[in-house]
Amino acid sequence: MTDAFEPKIVCFCCQWCSYAAADLAGSMRLQYPTNIRIVKVPCTGRVDSLFLLQALEDGADGVFVSGCLLGDCHYMSGNYRATKRVAYVKELLANIGMNPERVELYYNSSAMGPQFAQCCRDFTDRIRALGPGLRPLPATASSTPCDVAGACPPPSRSMELRA
Repeated sequence: MTDAFEPKIVCFCCQWCSYAAADLAGSMRLQYPTNIRIVKVPCTGRVDSLFLLQALEDGADGVFVSGCLLGDCHYMSGNYRATKRVAYVKELLANIGMNPERVELYYNSSAMGPQFAQCCRDFTDRIRALGPGLRPLPATASSTPCDVAGACPPPSRSMELRA
């Protein structure tokens, strides 16, 4: 018997709208997948592209950002910045051969508990259909990523810090 694939999903939620929507979904006892890990942020504008990429690198199968409705950001333009960053990460993933559908952005107001739960279910179904993402290599005392991939080239002089 094989175990069904259950994706690991990270969700960055703004504290004002989307986190409140997640809380409302819980208060209403709406079902959404338990494999969603919510990270509360002050504003989706504070979610850097590196956070999304790092979550994928650390073993998340999918990452989504959930913020205020466009035009209703408590910090004026944070969700517009998040929109650009998510689009940039999707473009990066496509360029390196990884499916850009593993990253998404949703907009939810604090009164949209049912919609938040539906976004979670839809995204989980999408990632489940895509299959597992990157998995970190098991750490061993004698191996490094260079050992697994082959001989490591010497560091380039252009990579040194410049004054």
